[in-house]
Amino acid sequence: MQVEKNRVVAIDYTLKDESGRIIDTSEDREPLSYIQGIGNLIPGVESALEGKSLGERVEGTVAPESGCGIRDDSLVLSIERSHFSQVEDLEEGLRFRMDTPDGPAVFTVVKVEESGVLVDGLNFDIMIKSIREASAQELEHGHVHS
Repeated sequence: MQVEKNRVVAIDYTLKDESGRIIDTSEDREPLSYIQGIGNLIPGVESALEGKSLGERVEGTVAPESGCGIRDDSLVLSIERSHFSQVEDLEEGLRFRMDTPDGPAVFTVVKVEESGVLVDGLNFDIMIKSIREASAQELEHGHVHS
């Protein structure tokens, strides 16, 4: 089976920065499942996975134009410092994954202040784990059901 529009794809992924440092990974967690071709992932990743087969590994870089877009300083967020109470080494450059209304996203801490933490979004790369047909209900709801 191949990755095609309206199929559920489960992926293991590893996110790396420009220097090759691992930012986030699905290792030791459940694979991330999404519906191909309906905007659950950034366009550049969906394009890279389109037509690939079950078990195939896909590695690459997504240009900003095909990902989350070119950096826009107006999109930098200030998050209350209390949301980072479990983080021991809160410092600039720290990257973390957070669920957003548009799905999971990776952010980078750009500045730590007394009252809050400024964070910036980051593109991410992923790899295929499994593929199946999406149910009618999943397609209607626009997301994968367990």
